[in-house]
Amino acid sequence: MFYLIPTKNGIGVQIWGTYDDLRTVYSIIGNFWNHEEYLNKSGFDNRDKLISGFSYELRKAYEGSKLKRQNSHFSYEKSEHFGCNISWVHFLFTLSSLRHNMIYLEANKLELSIFLQLEYWLERSMLKYDEKGGHNLKNYISGAIYGANDCIYQFMRTTNANFFRLGGGKKSFRKLPELLKMSIYSTDEYKQYLFKLKKDAAHLNCQPEDLEIEDSDIDYEKVKW
Repeated sequence: MFYLIPTKNGIGVQIWGTYDDLRTVYSIIGNFWNHEEYLNKSGFDNRDKLISGFSYELRKAYEGSKLKRQNSHFSYEKSEHFGCNISWVHFLFTLSSLRHNMIYLEANKLELSIFLQLEYWLERSMLKYDEKGGHNLKNYISGAIYGANDCIYQFMRTTNANFFRLGGGKKSFRKLPELLKMSIYSTDEYKQYLFKLKKDAAHLNCQPEDLEIEDSDIDYEKVKW
């Protein structure tokens, strides 16, 4: 069975499992994005961008290109495990995007069980890293992030970049709920950022959901997770 543990510097979580564990999660997530018949439906392409990044990390993990160890964190029994780092922000936005896509793409019992396990392990990891900060983030696991947002990818990228700029650690982790207010529909933070996206898009003569986010000041390869 796959599992999650918080990264040492509190930037996010590591998802671990055997080849079969991670390959199963990857396969199930793949059922809820990249459906050609929905690509022209509002928001789907934008959510696909977000979910595809998450799926990419999973695929690279079980292929052996990311983290490796010869046993799980809970057993000394030899069994090769693979893992990867995923930020809290990317994980939360991915769950919200998948949950919204499930409105259109019905999930079976196995798929629902995997999503519940992801939510369980994510909450457990948050509380393990910092109980106080974790409690303030629980609502974001259960649906506070607005999944129907047509620009959810841009909202995630900006929130993620702002969180990375804080540098990690428990102090930064406890500021994450404040940063995530921008993802809640009808908050002032949400309205202000959407207005900015629309203004930038008008200036560049494109759609807000087509905008790229400026985060070149962050070297993601050198982040201390």
